[in-house]
Amino acid sequence: MPALLLCLCLFWACSGSPAGPGKDPARLVAGVDFDRLFAPPTPEELTLISTQWAARPAPAYTEVLSATVPLGAQSASLHILAYTVAGARLYGALLVPRHAAPGSLPLIVYAHGGDQGASVEELALLSFALATTRGQYAYALPAFRAEALSYGQQTFMSEGEPSLWDGDVDDGLAFIAVALAAEPALDPGQVGAVGISRGGAVALLMAIRDSRLSRVVDFFGPTDLLDVFGQEVAAEALLGKGRLLPGLDYLNRTLLQPLKQGTLGIPEARLELIRRSPVYFADRLPAVQVHHGTADSLVPVSQAQRLIDAMQRLGRAAPEFQSYLYPGGGHDPLSLPGSLGRAQLFLAPLRQPVPAFSAAFAY
Repeated sequence: MPALLLCLCLFWACSGSPAGPGKDPARLVAGVDFDRLFAPPTPEELTLISTQWAARPAPAYTEVLSATVPLGAQSASLHILAYTVAGARLYGALLVPRHAAPGSLPLIVYAHGGDQGASVEELALLSFALATTRGQYAYALPAFRAEALSYGQQTFMSEGEPSLWDGDVDDGLAFIAVALAAEPALDPGQVGAVGISRGGAVALLMAIRDSRLSRVVDFFGPTDLLDVFGQEVAAEALLGKGRLLPGLDYLNRTLLQPLKQGTLGIPEARLELIRRSPVYFADRLPAVQVHHGTADSLVPVSQAQRLIDAMQRLGRAAPEFQSYLYPGGGHDPLSLPGSLGRAQLFLAPLRQPVPAFSAAFAY
């Protein structure tokens, strides 16, 4: 057992409250009851969260920049669009091959990783990696609230307070609506998503909440914040030993420390963790492909395994659900041999009509 986990187990054992006959002591970390906080979701909690994911109208938008950029041997139109979500002015980039016929292009939404913002250059690299034939797709890149979208020497700063994995999804779904309204070349019936790390969970949650997304490729995204991984990270943060993990500062500031100080209740905190955990809504996922390295030191492979187990219980299998675990692979798609080629093949059906996936929530 790792030394840190052993210390946490001893801490939990020693910090529990006295128990009566036949009762186990509660697992308390810095005064927070982990047994209650990380208990499996109840049907009532899942129903409440589902109700809160109500349909919203497409936001208005304005174009703030337009340029022609190379896309392989062809060229593409780059549009940077501003739109408003929850009173905050946000930005997103739309990359569209030029001279495409109306309604001819599938749209791939890229949910980026990390918490350092988004860049058009990264979107261009993704387009190069995923398209065997240039001009095969259009690409959308939302800069989530409180993030910068960069293009060359220019920076566009999205407003608002950060809301990782939840507000991110609102922002991404809103930008899909904006992109479809702004660009007549897009086919609204052919929308997919690719997410990396933080963005892997965002991509999965977008597909859970919006029936227009018919395919998702998830690269090592977190899937279950109630699992052992989430408990270890929470315990470290409460004990002042937080690790470098995108999103942890946000969860520590908005959930963990308020729990420790008694200004936030466990029922409210649980809803925030559950709504950020795609595994509990796996029955609403469309076709999904998962990639994860077994040596990932940032998001452990157990997070992929949680989603794999959930999909297997639902009877979901290839070709609509595919999972690849890479021995020795880390937190980088380039350390997962063959993953980009597999993603190419998985997304290829977006080029052809497919039955629409029916979900309860649409943006």
